[in-house]
Order: sequence, then C-alpha cells, then structure tokens
Amino acid sequence: MTDNALLVRPARCEDLDTILQLLAQDAILEIPIELGPPVPDYYLEAFERIDADPGELLAVAELDGTVAGTFQMSFIPYLMWRGGYVAEIEFVRVARHLRGQRIGEQMMRWAIEHARSRGCVRVQLGTNKARADAHRFYERLGFKATHEGMKLFIG
Repeated sequence: MTDNALLVRPARCEDLDTILQLLAQDAILEIPIELGPPVPDYYLEAFERIDADPGELLAVAELDGTVAGTFQMSFIPYLMWRGGYVAEIEFVRVARHLRGQRIGEQMMRWAIEHARSRGCVRVQLGTNKARADAHRFYERLGFKATHEGMKLFIG
C-alpha cells in the first residue's frame, strides 16, 4: 500500500455503522458496543454532538473508498503550556483484516500534523495496559509512557 492510497478525513454520519463495527472488533472492551442496523439513536446523537463541537474530531481513514480505520481527537485548552492546546487521541482502530499495512501509522502521522496545524503543543493518548503491541506501535511513532493514567467510571 502506498501512502497516497489512504485518505484521512472527518467522519460523516454515513460512516457511523462502520466506525461502530471497528470499535466492536476490539478484544479489550470496557463498554460493549451495540450494533445495528439501524444504528441506535444514542450513537447518532453522540455523533451529532461530536460533529458540532469544534474541540472534537472524529476521523476515519479511507482506503479505496472504504473506511479502514478511525480515531477520535479532542483539543483541550490548558493553562499550562502558556495557554496552549493539547490533542488527546482515543479510540484508534484499524480493521482487523487490514492491520499490518501501515494504516495506523499513517492515521497517527496525520493526527499529529493536524494537531500541530491547530496550534497544539502536545499530543497524548491512552492505551490499555494489556495492549503490548499497541505500546510498541506508539513508541515507534515517538510517544513515551511518561504518566500513569487512572479512570473512574461513574455512569
């Protein structure tokens, strides 16, 4: 696959079913994904909120007209970093049958450049501790495990 074959773009509502299928492929799910058809209304409402929020980006990677991967990026304003923005990347997924073709690498390089173009001073992401392959992948891209993250599910 050449770098030019992949198009990273903002997700559209018609991508939602495929995005949910990509999320559901994940072997480590903290919250189960409920699939359609039809797509449940709460996913449509969430998509609309994300799409309308200038501080959020739900993106897809399209290969030959087909969604091959997805991620979500939040742009968080900070007092630290001289009031700069930090980009938080989450929910990175590549279709299981397309893994190993550098799609994830190209998506992350696109996300990093997009964050830079929006004035972000840092890009950060979280990845499940059980995902050793993902850790190596992100380290190859220059990410460093500098902090210990914690979560508390309240809803």
